[in-house]
This record gives sequence, C-alpha cells and structure tokens, in this order.
Amino acid sequence: MSVAAGSLRGSKLRSFLTLLGIILATTTLIAVMAIIHGMDVYIAQQVSDMGGDGFRVLRLAMIGEFDAKKYLEMQRRNPKLKKQEFEFVRSHMTLSRDIGIEGRRSATVFRGKEKVDGVAVRGVTPNMAAITNTQVDSGRFFSDGDNQRRQPVTFIGADIKDKFFEGVDPVGKTLMIQGMPFDVIGVAKTQGSVFGQSRDNFVMIPVESFFKMFGSQTDIGYFAVALDREHLYQAQDEMRMLLRSYRHLGPKQEDTFSIVGSESLTQAWDQLTGAIAATAVAVVSVFMVVGGVVIMNIMLAVVTERTHEIGIRKSVGARKRDILNQFLVESSMLAASGGVIGVLIAWGLAVLVRTVTPVPMAVPTSAVFIAVILSASVGLFFGIYPARRAALLDPIDALRVEK
Repeated sequence: MSVAAGSLRGSKLRSFLTLLGIILATTTLIAVMAIIHGMDVYIAQQVSDMGGDGFRVLRLAMIGEFDAKKYLEMQRRNPKLKKQEFEFVRSHMTLSRDIGIEGRRSATVFRGKEKVDGVAVRGVTPNMAAITNTQVDSGRFFSDGDNQRRQPVTFIGADIKDKFFEGVDPVGKTLMIQGMPFDVIGVAKTQGSVFGQSRDNFVMIPVESFFKMFGSQTDIGYFAVALDREHLYQAQDEMRMLLRSYRHLGPKQEDTFSIVGSESLTQAWDQLTGAIAATAVAVVSVFMVVGGVVIMNIMLAVVTERTHEIGIRKSVGARKRDILNQFLVESSMLAASGGVIGVLIAWGLAVLVRTVTPVPMAVPTSAVFIAVILSASVGLFFGIYPARRAALLDPIDALRVEK
C-alpha cells in the first residue's frame, strides 16, 4: 500500500486529471442525495404535523406533478371553505376523533416601536395544538372559553419571543396584531425552519377572534384526525361525502375541495424522488464508467513505464500475487481519492446552497460511505486488467526494458 501511495504522490497532476470523472460522479451523487435527504426531513416534518392518522381539507392543493391548467380550473371552480361547512361536518363526522379550523393571514406585529413584518397570523380552534402537535414552551394555549368569548389573547412562536422579549418572560405582555392589542398567554417550542423559511414566525389567536378581525368569509382549512390509522381512508371518504352533500355535488361532478393526508405527501414525494434518483443513477453511471476507463488507460501506461521495476521486483522474489495486489491497491486508492475529493466538493456545495438559498440540502453520512466505497470499487474493477497484465510479465523480458 505504501508503494502505491508513493506512486500516486509522485504523479499528482496525472492522478488528479485521471480522477475528474470519478470526482464529477461522486459530487453528483452526493449533491442529489443531499437534496433528497433535506427534502425527506421537510416531508417528515409535514407528515409529523398531521400524524399518521391525520389529514387536511383545503380549498386548493396540487399534490405531485403540477398542472397549471388544472390549478387555474380549481381556482375558478372551488369555493372557499366556510365556518358553516365546518360546523356541519363536525356534527356529522363519526370516524374522526378530532377536527379543527385554521385560517391564515400575513400581518405586521408591533410592540412599542419594534415591529416584525410578514408574521403568520393563525386563527385556530383550541384543539389545534393537539391536532398539529404544537408543544407549549411556557404559559398555556388558549381555551374554549377564550375562543367563545373572542378574547384578544395570543400564543406566539419562538421567533416572536426572541424579537420582542429576549431575556424577558413574554406571558402577560401585550402585542399589537393588525392594530389590535393581544395579551400573550403562551409560547411555542422551537420548530426550526424548512427551505430557509422559519416555522416559528407566527402568532396564534382564537379562530373566533380571527373571524372578528378578518371576517367570517375568510379562507380557512380543516384539520382532522381519524379514529386511528386503520380508519384513515374511511375518515377521508366520510369527509368527502359530507362536503359533497353539503355542496350538492352530483355523482359525475368533481370535488370542489382538496383532501390531503400524510400518505398523499409521502406518495407524491416518493414518485418525485424516484424520478430524481433514476436520473442521478444514469448520470453517475456514465461518469463512473468514463472515470473507470480513464483509470484503466492510465494504469496500463503506468505498467508500461514501470516494466523494468516490475522485472526487478520479480527477480528478487516478488510473486504474481504481490504485483497484482500492488496495482489493484493503487487503482483503488486512486479512485477512492477521487471519491473523497468529490465528497468534499459536494459538502461545500451543500453548505453554500443551504446558506444562500432556501433549499434544505443536508449530506447524509450514508451517502459519504456509499460514494467512497463505490469509487474504490470502480477503481478496483477497472484496475484488474492492468494489474493482471503487470503480474503476468516475464521477469527476464521486463528487465530487458530500458528505464
């Protein structure tokens, strides 16, 4: 191995040029796996918000391949979900153990002269903390009484706490939301960010207070939890039937709403990642084969250059196996070095992309091992022929070759 390493160090430029194909292949592989891994985290977070037995009802939702014409048609056809529909559905659902409302608006939140723009004002029913698995860091979530009396109370995200109440307990303090004072009654635990967008930049208020501020006709969504995971599809079908009945839709008419479950997100993402992975495999395979062929050609040239050396080694007792192993190790180390360089480039690219864009690239440890092992395997495979050719050289003929 030391002999192989010395040979590689002695021809740095040639070794690097030889590795370009392997470096490109490894960088591509790691970059694609980093994007997929980062997106997996996002999808897992979305699924965890709903739980394995939860689903959402929205006015518009495009899962899977985006169809602009279909989306525009849905905008024209689908009316807003309304509070009256929610009350009808909630009173008739039998396969759901909980169902809530969430309405969203963007607003500027003030505390004195300080302000935060683009805050998500979320009007929710009191059960939404449990439905969406929102954890309380301090204080409390609002109650049914707060909602029924349209109390001006708010439950804030970690970003709002850090902005307005750094080092201070926010519970009991007042914020101005849409020009109205709201008392802070609780703070949510940090949820992190996705695609560079913070999930903690929000204020939650009782949904009745939300309707009071923005009107009862504002667009909302329903969040529901089935009795258990086994009843998820039946609960979605029951929800669909009730909404179609309320909207008087005929048997041949399409739904004028969208139902999104955790399995919908997972299936759509699996289809997308399958296509991405297939493309990546094709590209990586081409790069690897090109890189392997280049390695084989270079190793053949190395064997020719070192024919006299091989003759000397054989004349002093080196066996065919020793020569074979030397060149196999050299080609494997060469390719593995390219893999390591590719990993470093991809890691740097992932850090850069994550810093300057909202794409959540994250390099999984498994990708590093796969890339390096794959690179070394390519070097080993394409190094077999040159190594075997070196091992079969006749020592007397090899010694006759001039240095």
